[in-house]
Amino acid sequence: MQVDLLAARDLKAKVENPFTPKAYLIRYWNQQTNQNSPKSPFLISKASPLKAAETASYAKLAAQNTLSSVLPTFCSSAKLFCFPDLSASLEKHDGKTSFTVYNTAKNFTNYGTGGLGTGNSFKNYSDDGQSEPVDSFRRYSRDAVGQDDKFNSYATSSNVADQSFNNYGTKTTGGTSEFKNYAAEVNVPDLRFSSYSDETNGREQSFKAYSLNTNSGNESFTSYGKNGNAADNEFVGYSTNSNVIESDFKGYGETGNGANDTFVSYGNNGNVPENKFQSYGDGGNGAVDNFISYNKESNVGDNTFKSYAKNSNGAEVNFKNYEEDFNPVSHSFNGYGEKGANAQQIGFKKYGPNRDFKEYAKDGVTFSSYSKKTTSETETETEKKKKSGKSVNKWVEPGKFFRESMLKEGTVMPMPDIKDKMPERSFLPRTIVSKLPFSSSEMSAMKQIFHAIDNSTMERIMKDALKDCERTPSQGETKRCVASAEDMIDFATSVLGRDVALRTTESVKGSEQNILIGSVKGINGGKVTKSVSCHQSLFPYLLYYCHSVPKVRVYEADILDSESKAKINHGVAICHLDTSSWSPTHGAFLALGSGPGKIEVCHWIFENDLTWTIADH
Repeated sequence: MQVDLLAARDLKAKVENPFTPKAYLIRYWNQQTNQNSPKSPFLISKASPLKAAETASYAKLAAQNTLSSVLPTFCSSAKLFCFPDLSASLEKHDGKTSFTVYNTAKNFTNYGTGGLGTGNSFKNYSDDGQSEPVDSFRRYSRDAVGQDDKFNSYATSSNVADQSFNNYGTKTTGGTSEFKNYAAEVNVPDLRFSSYSDETNGREQSFKAYSLNTNSGNESFTSYGKNGNAADNEFVGYSTNSNVIESDFKGYGETGNGANDTFVSYGNNGNVPENKFQSYGDGGNGAVDNFISYNKESNVGDNTFKSYAKNSNGAEVNFKNYEEDFNPVSHSFNGYGEKGANAQQIGFKKYGPNRDFKEYAKDGVTFSSYSKKTTSETETETEKKKKSGKSVNKWVEPGKFFRESMLKEGTVMPMPDIKDKMPERSFLPRTIVSKLPFSSSEMSAMKQIFHAIDNSTMERIMKDALKDCERTPSQGETKRCVASAEDMIDFATSVLGRDVALRTTESVKGSEQNILIGSVKGINGGKVTKSVSCHQSLFPYLLYYCHSVPKVRVYEADILDSESKAKINHGVAICHLDTSSWSPTHGAFLALGSGPGKIEVCHWIFENDLTWTIADH
């Protein structure tokens, strides 16, 4: 009898409450699509986890514009992406404290201020690869004398990071300073470093790496070694190997006295960078400035360098490489050695093609190479690179784009990393999301709900999403941003009709390795078909950018291990047959060596993205 009671209890627990968002979604699917359409476990898994009573309560608060009063609880219960509200930390740690790992709090106020002849060692801060970290480090080793400081790692391998480091080694005398790694391998960063070793006296300083291998974000570095006296400054790498980064570096070694400054690398090997470097060594007195490499071998970006060694006195200035790019980049270099006085020695060794070099000192300047090629010459070189295939694989991950002919049984090809890099979130129920503001004109109300202050990461995230959602459709495109599962069903059925199927790649197995294509099935018999593809947008709740474009073919394929031939995955791929409206700098053409309208382009459906088609029967 006990066994029967337990079994009955378990059965009751498994029965879905008919008033939950998940139960409502199942009913909605059945109402809006043909009954013989397959139910989608994928879509149901994205339904809100809120209970029926919670849904009703939060919907009421949304209608009353008071949801912000319970934001932390709401975000946790509804499985949303929200940043915590930080308050100032009163913790202080003297120079005798040696930290190995610190990440229990996300706001660190004071470490090693006013130390005398001590050594500070801070090895890892917020370095656990966490998602959505919001960190603030306010003061490290200020006003110290004869102190050797080491900071090994800050916020490495984080996802959607909001990082702020306000003050490191300001007004210190003597000693050495070494900062090895700041926010390396971060996805969608918003990084701010306000001051590093400003107003120091006779100090040797080294910053080894800032935002190495980061992806798609914003970063700023406001001041490095400003007003230093007899300082030895070295900055080894800033934003190297980064992808689609907007960076702003405002001041390096300004008004230094007798300084020895070296900046080894800024923005090298970047993909689609937007770099702004505003001031290097300006107003220096008797300084020796070396800038070794700026934006070397970068791809399709927009760069501005505003001032180098301006108003300096008796300076020895060397800029070794403002390099040619791997692919066309827009550049502007506004000032080099302007208004310098007293026997400056200035050398600029190389400045690449297609640049605008506006002003430089005309006395005491050695300029080894300045190359500005004509448009026709540049186009000829670009076409040569594309035809040779040499211009691509460095920038585009192998297998990210491929030709339709590759989708044949027996083909061995690389699989890109199809893992979802965004924070895990759920849809909001339509009863809640329909009451929330969602437009650029309502940004103030959106910021108030999600506690986003001016110029914050969250404000930028919401603005970026709205920009995509409000963009005018491209030629032949039908688009809509959907914030609930019900909205997605409505859009898909409005384009395709009620007899629909949702398709997505089964798992991430095979990512970043060679795979063997097994059995291949063309949807709609392999004919040109209609589809609706939906891609995630970064936003507090789950938001998809869904669109239908003309002339596509959709395929499903078994993915096999290239060695054992065992099935490891079942993939969905879409092939775009009309690429005539795509940009010439689209990654597909860099990868495949062609141009708009000349070839078809295929790609896999990545984890947590999906495509809708008419159902096969």
